[in-house]
Amino acid sequence: MIAAFYNKTREWLATEDRLVLMVVIANEGSSPGRKGFKMLVSKNEMFGTIGGGIMEHKLVEYARTLLSKPQFTPFVKHQIHDKLATKDQSGMICSGRQTIAFYDLDSAFVSTIDAILADANAKVTYSNFGINTPKTANAEWFFGESNAVIPKAYIIGGGHVGLALSEVLSLLDFEIHVLDHRENLNTMQANQFAATKQTINFETIEQHLPEANDSYVIIMSFGYRTDDIIIRRLLGRNFKYIGLLGSKEKIATLFKNLLADGYHQTDIDKVFAPIGLDIKSETAHEIAISVAAQLIKIKNQT
Repeated sequence: MIAAFYNKTREWLATEDRLVLMVVIANEGSSPGRKGFKMLVSKNEMFGTIGGGIMEHKLVEYARTLLSKPQFTPFVKHQIHDKLATKDQSGMICSGRQTIAFYDLDSAFVSTIDAILADANAKVTYSNFGINTPKTANAEWFFGESNAVIPKAYIIGGGHVGLALSEVLSLLDFEIHVLDHRENLNTMQANQFAATKQTINFETIEQHLPEANDSYVIIMSFGYRTDDIIIRRLLGRNFKYIGLLGSKEKIATLFKNLLADGYHQTDIDKVFAPIGLDIKSETAHEIAISVAAQLIKIKNQT
């Protein structure tokens, strides 16, 4: 994710004199912007996210005003997601808070980008002294992130369990993407933990899930019919993990029908179902914890 972002930054700097980079360097509580979220702003375009909503809109407009002024040194803005806050109100009411660092980028930054991209395991650092500058005792703030591959969790189903799983995985350094076929789903709208949220047609779901060894696919859709549509399009594709939520009876019926329709047993055997470790979970958060534990187990085995 870091490499993709800085590739885009390099691309933009080939045609733009200056850009503003916003980086979330700290967050607490139910903040929509998590540490490491980044956004690039030019005079006419933007790329990435720092959490969305009115806060993001406001800070994008602010960043554009900076581009019409002399170059600035790095600084931070605190955003409190509570309308009762006496200062630094973000305009959002989801509680929590986040801190965003602002950086002024020009063509001189390209050499720093090249150094970041040259090392697949490089650590990118942010402080008041700049990006990738040595950490010193008098730094006012400091945040570091790894350029190593970040595991991606694709949660198919934005209901209550999908929301709970997003919350749990947000604490475990997964990049979270949520997909559902239902419009205006309240639990999707309330999900502030996902990097992306999409309402799609499950008939084309394979187009939204890039095959990769760092991708974890978690199927927890509305019911049997949608599970059947989804699994038929994803079986045999290359993912680190693919799991399916449901009762043993439902899954047995689903797999029996897949075999009858010509799907291969070897592909079916790669599906973790019922999903999660068996901890006798019942509530949405208990199910989320059991699934997260299974993902951690798979991730750390190799």
